[in-house]
Amino acid sequence: MSRPISLRPKSTSWSLVAVILAATAAAPAIADTGKLRLTGGVSTIEGAAGGGISPWAVIGGPGAEGQLGLAAHVSRAETQDYGLTAYGVTAGVNDRLEVSFGHQDFDAGITGTALGLPGLHLKMDVVGAKLRVAGDAILDSDTLMPQIAVGVQAKRLQSSGLDATLTALGAKRDGVDFYVSATKLFLAQGILVNGTLRATKANQNGLLGFGAKLGGASDDYELMPEFSVAYLLRRDLAVGFEYRSMPDKLLKAGRAAGLGEGLKANDWKDIFVAWAPSKNLSLTAAYVDLGRVVPATTKGKRQTGIYVSAQFAF
Repeated sequence: MSRPISLRPKSTSWSLVAVILAATAAAPAIADTGKLRLTGGVSTIEGAAGGGISPWAVIGGPGAEGQLGLAAHVSRAETQDYGLTAYGVTAGVNDRLEVSFGHQDFDAGITGTALGLPGLHLKMDVVGAKLRVAGDAILDSDTLMPQIAVGVQAKRLQSSGLDATLTALGAKRDGVDFYVSATKLFLAQGILVNGTLRATKANQNGLLGFGAKLGGASDDYELMPEFSVAYLLRRDLAVGFEYRSMPDKLLKAGRAAGLGEGLKANDWKDIFVAWAPSKNLSLTAAYVDLGRVVPATTKGKRQTGIYVSAQFAF
């Protein structure tokens, strides 16, 4: 196999870090009243506000207009063969701008063992920014106007024993996702609907690198839709469903490497329950279906399991 290439963090990541620092320094007072519970979503595994796996147009943290809202989260997902721990922080400024940082630690489990790398962990940092450009989820809840936001997420997969394999497949360790989200809250009916369109090169959210080139595989951006719906059973309790489309860029590279369908990816789904006992705490539990993740090493099993998350906001 090719010798792994050492990649330096791209300037995009550090530019977004500068945005976080500047926005926080110039922010208004920290929120002491803020939004209605759960209308700001929870924290995704990438750090942005939304559901567990898909960003929404809402701005993270409890802060309303003229306030700074801060949130921190920790999440854990377990499937038959894998585990993922994620944590991060989010700042919402004036209910207009959101900046976030997320860290993911993926236990490669059986796949690491099959590659001769028992105990392999894939770790990724995600720096994000989101800007509300139109609408207001609360103020426009009695109209058809959704809240609309645009966002960017700069992702960097840390060096690991998988570097040589990714290099052989033509996958990079750095990538940037761009997305636009529209969130519509029907407050009287207690229903929230979100649609997100993401431009991405990420393989399995970036945990298996970005793009691929082996065997003529695609290294171009793809537009992937994501959908969420939530129903507020009461002001502090919601149930919902999420669907996130995943690009399948490693499939062709895997075939060229003699793995057949062994690197095929599937879309992600979850059914969740979110409970906010106070404005400062929300707890989420979900049943997740990640489809097949590196089926060459898992006998093609679908990766289903449990996801739990806690968010602390102030």
